[in-house]
Amino acid sequence: MAKRDYYEVLGVEKGASLEDIKKGYRKLAIKYHPDRNPGDKEAEEKFKEATEAYEVLSDDQKRPIYDQYGFAGLDGMGAGGGGAGGYSHAFTDFADLFGGSGFGDIFENLFGGGSRGFGRRSSEPNQGASLRYDLEIDFKDAVYGTKTDLKFTHEVACSSCGGSGCAAGGSRKTCPTCNGMGQVGRSAGFFTVQQTCPTCGGTGKTIDNPCKSCRGTGVEQKSSTVTLTIPAGIDEGRRITIPHQGNAGRNGGPAGDLIVVVHIKDHKYFERDGYDLYCAAPVSITQVTLGATITINSLDDKKIDVKIPAGTPNGKILRIKGAGIPAAGGRTGDLYIKLMVQIPSKLTSAQKKLLEAYAAEERASSEPELISLSSLSR
Repeated sequence: MAKRDYYEVLGVEKGASLEDIKKGYRKLAIKYHPDRNPGDKEAEEKFKEATEAYEVLSDDQKRPIYDQYGFAGLDGMGAGGGGAGGYSHAFTDFADLFGGSGFGDIFENLFGGGSRGFGRRSSEPNQGASLRYDLEIDFKDAVYGTKTDLKFTHEVACSSCGGSGCAAGGSRKTCPTCNGMGQVGRSAGFFTVQQTCPTCGGTGKTIDNPCKSCRGTGVEQKSSTVTLTIPAGIDEGRRITIPHQGNAGRNGGPAGDLIVVVHIKDHKYFERDGYDLYCAAPVSITQVTLGATITINSLDDKKIDVKIPAGTPNGKILRIKGAGIPAAGGRTGDLYIKLMVQIPSKLTSAQKKLLEAYAAEERASSEPELISLSSLSR
């Protein structure tokens, strides 16, 4: 298969800075590293491809040669062959790539409880995976707050073996293949790629008599229900963490969390901006011309009297202070009402006569002056 251009591999332009090249490689290294994708040959090849590209483009001597002559110019320089040269340089720069920390530290932060391939023993307590729950609530509940029951399924310690994975009389022993590390090394050039131990499946332990209920995994699926309190004024996409309601930990580690992502349904009439509410109210020509008081229903179904001054233009926004969304500290947002003049499509005979009389009075006055378009947008 023909090689891809190194700049294309890293997703950067030809004139990219060294920092951009590092960022491009860092993203691919995290995504395709063999320790994150055990047994995935495609991911391994992509990792090699990205490493080879980084090794060349980050080298002050090799990059100018590649820019001018392409792959042919690199022959004999130990680059472009996918062998040891494509890895050794890249891995000596990992501390620089990841802000002074080792690659293993990055994986520990990303994947919760550590990456077993970078020196942490698999038999150590590891926190369980966190779960995501997408919750859709009504607009009104988001404004004023509510409580709701969440039903979900997660992994818990097996009720038969208490999470040990062993049947009665069974025991867990250190895996003889990996010596309890959960990983075995495979040589790749000047460094060793860690892969999941095929004997113990990465646990670092073997079981002579596995629990029949969980087949030695130590966990089982359970349906649970928790009550969640939604605070007033919550925003779209807000995350609420419920501790220790995720999947069970391994080797005595704590359970992960249940992370609830809140989604808010649109309201038929109201919109919001922070703690302020917005709506539109239909009014007649006579109401905005002569002035009037109209009554609208607020979001909480209370009646609000709104005074319209005489001569109010179409599209005018009126502010009702303190009629918006409750906020922390006792403050409340405002309600903004946009007045939309409704033009009647049908008129009674009496209405038509009155409007014709008004039109005659208008014609008797002087010709109107033109209006600047820019003034309409103010």
